[in-house]
Amino acid sequence: MGVPSIPPQPKKDIQCITIIGEIEGHFMGNPQKKATKYEHIIPMLYSVEESPETKGVLVILNTVGGDVEAGLAIAELLNSISKKVVTLVLGGSHSIGVPLATAGDYSFIAPTATMIVHPIRTNGLVIGVNETFEYFKKMQERIVQFIIRTSDIEREELAKIMHSKDELVSDVGSVLIGKEAVECGLINEVGGLKEALNKLKELIRESEENSEDSKDNK
Repeated sequence: MGVPSIPPQPKKDIQCITIIGEIEGHFMGNPQKKATKYEHIIPMLYSVEESPETKGVLVILNTVGGDVEAGLAIAELLNSISKKVVTLVLGGSHSIGVPLATAGDYSFIAPTATMIVHPIRTNGLVIGVNETFEYFKKMQERIVQFIIRTSDIEREELAKIMHSKDELVSDVGSVLIGKEAVECGLINEVGGLKEALNKLKELIRESEENSEDSKDNK
């Protein structure tokens, strides 16, 4: 998980979750590679949702992508919890890392960080080309729908970026660096840890104020 063993800390109102390396799904990845296991992240998010002390989540991303189903499952869970969520892309958030970056209430990307947007692809033997193609189309649509639901990018712009033939050698897709991801509407703002934490605290404060106002109106 990339989190060192440290002495027990006092309860904090913000939980930091790191998603690094390759996102593992139902099959074990290369043990020599750094990986994020979805079976670790999902119960962690459940604990966050159930914890009365936790008011917000900061998700730090530096991932090459990985298993589509696992990545989308984590993204949907992040998007559905009641606590405020801010995401921060450091280094990169590629492939299925894109919907993970847009899954929160607000998103940041470091000036030098990258996002690689491309269609779903596979490695190895494909049995039943037509059936596999239709499955990929449906899977791709799930990802596209999630991204346009959780960011400000238009479907046409996302399709253009995703199918560009100029960015990646002998392939399709685009590499977006820092402010380019903001300009197209994928990410809300360029910034680092300080900006992300400040925004998360601001969202938590606004949520608490709205809750108090609601109680007063009742």
